[in-house]
Amino acid sequence: MNERMMLLYALGRYRERYPEEADMVDRLVAFVEREPNCFERTTVEGHITGSAWIVDPTGTRVLLTHHRKLDKWLQLGGHADGDPDVLAVAIREAREESGVDEVAPMSTEIFDVDIHVIPARGTEPEHFHYDVRFVLRAAHTDHIVSDESHDLAWVPISKIADYTTEGSMLRMAHKHVQLLSNSPH
Repeated sequence: MNERMMLLYALGRYRERYPEEADMVDRLVAFVEREPNCFERTTVEGHITGSAWIVDPTGTRVLLTHHRKLDKWLQLGGHADGDPDVLAVAIREAREESGVDEVAPMSTEIFDVDIHVIPARGTEPEHFHYDVRFVLRAAHTDHIVSDESHDLAWVPISKIADYTTEGSMLRMAHKHVQLLSNSPH
């Protein structure tokens, strides 16, 4: 199976679980299908990114970054840079941006997808991030603020709206609460 096919298969499973998000998933699928270099940041239209919704050991708080370039509270994540294993990208970015070295996926299934515009900066034109997101559980809450962030914070999932009004962030908080309520105790 080629590199893009693995992602397309995972997106198909995601679309089945979240049919209400079909429009966004279909846009992401169309991009992956038409763009052979979708994992490369040199692709002018945009590129695949991998993000991590990192929860603490209790699953009740999420680690957010106050992103230096975008000046917003967001989940951690970054560019695939040619790596088609988007879960591995999310794990790598989580570790690099937080210093939390012990993170493990709660599932290998995609947790969320989002397509958002990244504004032009310097010589970099405006482009899209086709973001594929996974839930990771941290083994501990020690962290380090990297040069990509103004700050990091463990935020109670119930308080996400105090940090951001970004629709995709609120959607992930809602999904995570649903996951917690559906998990066996």
